[in-house]
Amino acid sequence: MIKVVFSRMRGGDICPPRQRTSKVMWSWLGAFIGMYLIAILSRLTDIDILKSMFLVGSFGASAVLIYGAPQADFSQPRNFVGGHILSAFIGVTIQKYLTLDIALLGALAVSVSIVVMHYTRTLHPPGGATALIAVIGSSEIHSNGYLFVVSPVALGSLILLANALIVNNLSRNPLRHYPRYWL
Repeated sequence: MIKVVFSRMRGGDICPPRQRTSKVMWSWLGAFIGMYLIAILSRLTDIDILKSMFLVGSFGASAVLIYGAPQADFSQPRNFVGGHILSAFIGVTIQKYLTLDIALLGALAVSVSIVVMHYTRTLHPPGGATALIAVIGSSEIHSNGYLFVVSPVALGSLILLANALIVNNLSRNPLRHYPRYWL
């Protein structure tokens, strides 16, 4: 058994080739505009909850997926938005109602989020980070409770999604379109 496990660790495939410069530049443009939009919108709003929290760290990883790999299953709107919202809800719930060690709460938030995302077909890897942020985040995040799910998570996801729909479809490359599916 151990021999099989170690033999699998060797891999076997070769690294895929580097992407064309045009694909890299479209990815850069989408990520830059999307992340900048979220950052400036958080500064422009007068609603306190949005001011300091609009930019969630896990959105950086989402930007890599929805702009760098828009055809991947993890990048599709259902996965992207659903994965973040469900994971934020799970993270807030675990942080709010369980009084366990923070390490255990974080592990529970991420692992339960993975299970829920699998069963709802919304698997989005940065969703795990969103759940973790809800648990280990600042006292401001904790005091906002379920509002964290709405803002920054749902609103930020929708802003990034709107931008991905525009930027990923501006390219003349017929293979660079977004999304592949909605539901």
